[in-house]
Amino acid sequence: MSTDVERIKQASRGLRGTLSESLVDPLTGAIRADDTTLSKFHGIYQQDDRDLRLERQRQKLEPAFQFMIRARVPGGICTTEQWLAMTRISREISDGTLRLTTRQAFQWHGVLKAGLKPLIQTIDSVLMDTLAACGDVNRNVMASPNPHRSKLHAKLHEVTLSLSQHLTPRTGAYHEIWLDGEKLARDEPEEEPIYGPAYLPRKFKISLAIPPDNDVDVFAQDLGFIGIVEDEELIGFNVTVGGGMGATHGDPQTYPRLADVIGFCRPEDVNHVAEHVVGVQRDFGNREVRKRARMKYTIDDRGLDWFVAELNSRLREPLAPARSFRFGRHTDRYGWVEGDDGLWHHTVYVQNGRLHADQLDALEGIATALPDVSWILTPNQNLAVANVPADGRAIVEAQLEAAGLMGSVTPLRAASIACVSMPTCGLGMAEAERYLPTLVDHLEAVFAEAGVPESDTVIRMTGCPNGCARPYVAEIGFVGKAPGRYNVHLGGDGRGQALNTLWAENRDEAEILDGLRPVIERWAAERENGERFGTWVRRTGIVEEAA
Repeated sequence: MSTDVERIKQASRGLRGTLSESLVDPLTGAIRADDTTLSKFHGIYQQDDRDLRLERQRQKLEPAFQFMIRARVPGGICTTEQWLAMTRISREISDGTLRLTTRQAFQWHGVLKAGLKPLIQTIDSVLMDTLAACGDVNRNVMASPNPHRSKLHAKLHEVTLSLSQHLTPRTGAYHEIWLDGEKLARDEPEEEPIYGPAYLPRKFKISLAIPPDNDVDVFAQDLGFIGIVEDEELIGFNVTVGGGMGATHGDPQTYPRLADVIGFCRPEDVNHVAEHVVGVQRDFGNREVRKRARMKYTIDDRGLDWFVAELNSRLREPLAPARSFRFGRHTDRYGWVEGDDGLWHHTVYVQNGRLHADQLDALEGIATALPDVSWILTPNQNLAVANVPADGRAIVEAQLEAAGLMGSVTPLRAASIACVSMPTCGLGMAEAERYLPTLVDHLEAVFAEAGVPESDTVIRMTGCPNGCARPYVAEIGFVGKAPGRYNVHLGGDGRGQALNTLWAENRDEAEILDGLRPVIERWAAERENGERFGTWVRRTGIVEEAA
């Protein structure tokens, strides 16, 4: 028996549903219930302002409906023309801010229904889209920026763009609904050769990384490709499957999982391998219980050996044995770095990925003076201005300074990220983006009192257990349980290759700080040779190794 979501997808005529009719309904700021499922495939989430919810109920008004929209940015790289279009949307259509996400995508909040088509048409005008930024399909393909290794980065980005295009849904619904394209003249929608008429059982995430940088958290993805380099040439990729961060409080049948390395493929085979990994999940994923529908559960229910055998039976040749690799970090490199092509790249910290109107105004000065630079969204919600000539560095620094993005940031804050959560995300149980900066203030004081003021311990916070900010691979992860209360997870390894473990449940701020203080003090006194906090808490038994 399939779920309501499966029914809606099957009956949607290729993701069309009644979205066109919903958009022109003047009686409500919302879209129809079934269309809220389909809108996600078009990169759109219907939300409401939860800060206003009770007052509007008191006044007998419908919720303050608004929409969150994501634009896909494969590998996180866009041109100056595209950057300026994204910032123009922020000023003219959304709430004035631009959100850089943990999937290297752009995100806007506070968009009213009437603004949806103009927003998507603006995105289309610079050859970008929102199709498949959400929904039960492959989402934005992530890739490590690696700007300091320009030749490798260029090759990685080429593979990323090709893979993203290969897995993009074929339906014409997007162009019909949002871009006023020609409507389908027949009753049956186009075929989806990769996804089929019901698409995937659940969302699907892919990332590509080149060691030593694991900023994409490749093991947290359904499918990952780890670049293998020999003599400064990208010779292929190790393939990983079965990662995923989402869970549900109180449901032991759901859990975060790290991916397994299952073999090696050549760069020219990446699309082929990805298509058939998606195909296995399409055919065998759980379509009856959505909480158990991610590929990690397909693998655990049937066995990794079964999955690899099924995949290899579909490939033109089986995967080769995996190659050796070593990751060093999963946080960003800040400041200037010179690429091997002589151009420069500057990465700045953006607090929880939120750029405000005055910051966007200042950054426009870079775009005006240096129109040939690139803009890179990092997997940790930060921003890099890339491909800057040496004589343009002063211009970039001046405008970043004007944007308030050149100031000193402590290592602890620079290693922290949070999801949006309140007031718009309907899944949020506790604050995240609006609260983490305050909690980091307090934690910085604790680390300083312990004698390690320069700690770069990785801290991540989400307002619910779905894991959008990848909290389960942080050294300290905070997962919202209720307003003002969080589960605390300890034990990531600083490289994104170890799951942390639940250490304390349902704690408020005072309990968090009182509980962490003696642990941090012990770590500062007992660690060996610069041993990271997350590694130490596992080695000393503060928490057990995650299963």
